[in-house]
Amino acid sequence: MKTKNKTLFAVLFLITAMISCDTDRLPETAIADASYWKSESDLKMAANYLYTSLPNVSISADLMSDDSFGTASNSISDGSRNVPATDGNYNNNYGFIRAANKLIENAPKVLANGVAATNVNWYVGEAKYFRARAYYNLLQRYGGVPLILKVLDENSPELQAPQNTRDEVVNAIYADLDDAVSKLRTASVLSSTTYASYGRISQTAALSLKAEVALFEGTRSKFHGYGDPIKHLTIARNAAKAVMDSKEHSLFNTASGGNTAYFNLLQYAGEGSGNKENILVNQYGKSVADVVVSHNTIAEIDNGRYGQTQSLVDAYLMKDGLPYTKSPLYVAPNATTTKAKDLYTNRDPRMSDRFFKTGDPYNIGVAFSVPNSFMVSKYAYRGYFNDVDRAAGRSFIDYPITRYAEILLIYAEASFELNGTISDADLDLSINLLRARAAMPKLTNAFVTANGLDMRTEIRRERRVELSLEGFRYWDLIRWKTAEIELPKTVLGSYWYAEFGKAPATLDSNSYIILQANTKRKFDPARDYLWPFPTNELGLNPNLKQNPNW
Repeated sequence: MKTKNKTLFAVLFLITAMISCDTDRLPETAIADASYWKSESDLKMAANYLYTSLPNVSISADLMSDDSFGTASNSISDGSRNVPATDGNYNNNYGFIRAANKLIENAPKVLANGVAATNVNWYVGEAKYFRARAYYNLLQRYGGVPLILKVLDENSPELQAPQNTRDEVVNAIYADLDDAVSKLRTASVLSSTTYASYGRISQTAALSLKAEVALFEGTRSKFHGYGDPIKHLTIARNAAKAVMDSKEHSLFNTASGGNTAYFNLLQYAGEGSGNKENILVNQYGKSVADVVVSHNTIAEIDNGRYGQTQSLVDAYLMKDGLPYTKSPLYVAPNATTTKAKDLYTNRDPRMSDRFFKTGDPYNIGVAFSVPNSFMVSKYAYRGYFNDVDRAAGRSFIDYPITRYAEILLIYAEASFELNGTISDADLDLSINLLRARAAMPKLTNAFVTANGLDMRTEIRRERRVELSLEGFRYWDLIRWKTAEIELPKTVLGSYWYAEFGKAPATLDSNSYIILQANTKRKFDPARDYLWPFPTNELGLNPNLKQNPNW
C-alpha cells in the first residue's frame, strides 16, 4: 500500500514546498496557464493539491479541550486568547476553497478535450468534498462566513461581501457533498487492483463528512437554541445509516485485528485497505530506509507536549460497565498501597490502549516505567507510539481522519437527540458494536435505568472514550454548549504515587497534580462559542462583521 502511494506523496510534498505560505495564489501562479486543463493527468494533479489540506497526525487539537494538557496552558482552553491579526484557520481554508473552485470551473475544458465524463467527475467530486470540508472548518470556528463558490479576481464584488448565514453555509456544504457522492467511486473500487487508489476520497467519505457536519449543526442548533435541529439531526442519522448500509466498512475487530484491534488502529498493524474501519486516512511514507514523508508525533509525546488529564481518565468505565463512582470494582489510589499501573485494573481496556503504563514497549529493548520524563504530571499518550520509531526519531504511522466507529457514534447520538430516546436495537447497531470489540458490557435501556444512569451522558461518554485524543472533544463541548461548564474547571493531572518520588507543591487535597487552577481559566458563553475574525480580514472587507463581544 505504501509503495503504491509513494508517487502521490512525493507530488504532494513538492507542491506543498513550492507554494509555501501563499496557498491562495496557487491557482493563478501554478495551474492557470493556457497549456493546462488538457488531460486527466492535469485534473488529477490539481485534485492532488487539495489533499494537502487534510489534517496531519497531531493530537494538538485536544489541547483546546479538557482531555489533554501540554507543557503550558492552551489559550483557547483557558480563555486567555486575543483577537489575532491573521489566522491560518481562516486564510488557508479559503485558499483551498479557491483551488477547489478552480478545478470545478476548469473541468469542462478537460471534458471537451475527450476525457471520459466519468473520470472527470471523479476529480470534480473530490474538489466538492474538499470545498465542503473547508467550509465546515470555517463554520465550526466562525459561524456564518462569506460563501464563495466561484473563482474571483481582484475586482470581484464578492471580495467585499458580508458573511452568509450559518444556514446558507451548511446548505452549500450539503449540496457539495451530495454532488460528490454522485460522482465519486466506492471505497472498494478505489482499493481494487484496477485502480489501486486507496486513500483517495470515496463515496462513503463524502457521506461521512455529511453526517459529521449535520450532527454538529443539529446538536449545536438544539442546545444553543436556533435554527432547525430536527432537519440536521435527520440528515445526520440518514447519512450515517447510508454509510452503515453500504457495507463498505466495518470495525477492525477480533477477526481482523486480534485482541489488540483497538490499539492497532493507531499502529502499523491497522493500516491499508484491509482495514475497513478507516474511511479516510492521511497516509505517510514507508520506512526510515525508504523515506517519503514522516511525522514526529512520538517526539512531541516524549517531550511532554501532549498528555491526558484526570478528567479523561474519569470518563472511562469500569469493566462492569459502570462509572468508577458507582462501581464496586473501583479501588481509589493510595500513595503507599497502590501503584500507577493499578489504575488500569478492571477498567475499560481501551484506556490501557491509549495510556502508557509500566511494562508497555517504549524504546527498543526498554519498557515503560514510572517516573518517566514525560509522565511526571499528566498521563502519557500511547497512540502512534512505536518503540522502533522512537529509536529512529521519526514515524510513518498513518493518521485515520474518519473511522467507521465515528459513524456508529453519530448514528447513536443523532437517533437519541431526534427522539429523546434510543432503542436497544439501535444501540446494538452502533455503540454495542464498539463495546463488544472492547469486551465491555452492552449499553441497554434496562441497564441505564437499573443503575441510575443517564442515556445521553452514556452516549456522550462512549464518544469521548472511543475517539479520545482524535480531535473531537473541543468541538463536542462547543456543540453541546457545555464548554462553559467543563473548560473553566481546574485541570488535574495524575495522582501522585509514592513511586513517583518527592511530591510537588501543586497537589490538590486528594493528591492529584494541579496542572492549571480554575482561578486562571475562564469561558465567556457570550463570546467564546465563536472564534474572532482576524483583524486583517476585517480591514480588507469592511462588510465582514466581527463576531459578538470580540
